[in-house]
Amino acid sequence: MDFKLTEGQQIFFDSVRKFALSELAEGASQRAQAREYPWDVAQRCADMGLLGIAFPEADGGAGGSLVDSVLAIRAVAEVCPKSGDVIQACNFGPIRTFVEYATPEQKRRFLPALLSGKALISLGMSEPEAGSAVTELTTSLTPDGDGWRLNGSKIFGTNSVEAGVYLVYARFGPGTHGIGSVLVERGMEGFIIGNPSEFMNGESWSPLFFDNVFIPKENILLGEGGFKKQISGFNVERLGNSARAVAVGRHAFNLARDHALVRKQFGRPLAEFQGLQWKFADMELKLSAAELLLMRAAVNAADAPDGLPSAQDTALAKLACNEAGFFAANEAVQIMGGLGFSGESTAQYCLRRTRGWMIAGGSLEILRNRIAEGIFDRRFDQRGGRK
Repeated sequence: MDFKLTEGQQIFFDSVRKFALSELAEGASQRAQAREYPWDVAQRCADMGLLGIAFPEADGGAGGSLVDSVLAIRAVAEVCPKSGDVIQACNFGPIRTFVEYATPEQKRRFLPALLSGKALISLGMSEPEAGSAVTELTTSLTPDGDGWRLNGSKIFGTNSVEAGVYLVYARFGPGTHGIGSVLVERGMEGFIIGNPSEFMNGESWSPLFFDNVFIPKENILLGEGGFKKQISGFNVERLGNSARAVAVGRHAFNLARDHALVRKQFGRPLAEFQGLQWKFADMELKLSAAELLLMRAAVNAADAPDGLPSAQDTALAKLACNEAGFFAANEAVQIMGGLGFSGESTAQYCLRRTRGWMIAGGSLEILRNRIAEGIFDRRFDQRGGRK
């Protein structure tokens, strides 16, 4: 069993790391403190071919692999945590689902701007009464001539403040089979983007309201019965989340390591104190183990018939990366003391970011449920007997 990257993968990782160090390292702290999406970084990443890495060349992508996309997030986010958001937004999440299922005409309309770093697509999935239990969603579509009327609301969407198009989960009919998705464009009549709210990590989101919005048939992404296709692709989204979490944790680890080598107490560098050495050993153990689980999930996806990572591999990777990233960031802040806790340090930013990913994209509790199902090879009813 070979745990090394191939020669091509190593060259790619090194080239992206070189780009990040030369173009993104300076200003990392300022970006972390900024509330807005880093459009300037998106443009530079587009020029480097880092948007749509694993998408077909015919669609404007680079024709690479899922492993390449994971490596790019790690290479960028370890240097500039906020810039990792750009790689995530333009390789994982709703854009990945869009590329997988969009018609040629839909791709022609939306992909050029998305892959050039000039536009964003946001996911409309969570609702006030449908978070982890997404099948409880009530946003609905009713037929109207050659299209549909969309009514309902969504919350907590990443990039919902800045996006130009929204991939919205909605109900064509009853039950899980009745769930599909549509493309809602900013400016459509009856589509209201609410006032921004802010998460603990400084990221903003806006509630989305759909008041009888007319959805032409050209904007249907997946019709009735499309839910299972959409949710199977969500495992790729979770790997993007995992890659950012472990990479941001590694960024915090590196900050703390550099600090421990130069900061002195009682005439000795912090690195010479056994108590701190143990902290670094535990951080390295958790981060390294998580990185291996992440890469296993991405590599195994290449051998899957559908090219997607398995739910079990993904759940294990996300759980490990989320916990390792948060653990490393939390320990880094502790080691760096007041400096790590200060607003100018990216260490405290890493702590806040990694905490959010323990909720977003599948909470740690949901992941543990999924892992248990894989262990026992059966589904468990978590709804208290509801049908």
